[in-house]
Amino acid sequence: MSETIFSKILRGEIPCHKVYEDELVFAFLDIGPLSRGHTLVIPKEPAATVDALSDDSAAAIGRVLPRLCRAVKAATGTEQYNVLVNNGPLAHQAVFHVHFHIIPKPDESAGLGVDWPTKPIDHADAKQLAAAIAAHAQAG
Repeated sequence: MSETIFSKILRGEIPCHKVYEDELVFAFLDIGPLSRGHTLVIPKEPAATVDALSDDSAAAIGRVLPRLCRAVKAATGTEQYNVLVNNGPLAHQAVFHVHFHIIPKPDESAGLGVDWPTKPIDHADAKQLAAAIAAHAQAG
């Protein structure tokens, strides 16, 4: 994996507003927040996308993410929030080190705005696709 700004933050070469750290996970405030309390949660393991993470790092993120969501809610007084992760450039990933955004949504004008252009499902294709995904999931 190539060098990223998060690599430099993890090594202490770039300052940040740290909110959490353990052996596998690091969290800090986003320097370009969408709302007050916008927090980034990253694995210390260098992986560009979620599917590239080791099981241990993925489990560590899963263990810590709910705790950090509760902390952001308590600290900001905001009850609603988004958790967002982008994987790859077409999915709007800008820093190629896995990172989860916790983005408080205090009102309609702050936080994440989302356009969700749904399409009807093709049930014949969905049946085959679900079976293929299930087979790959079982294989690991």
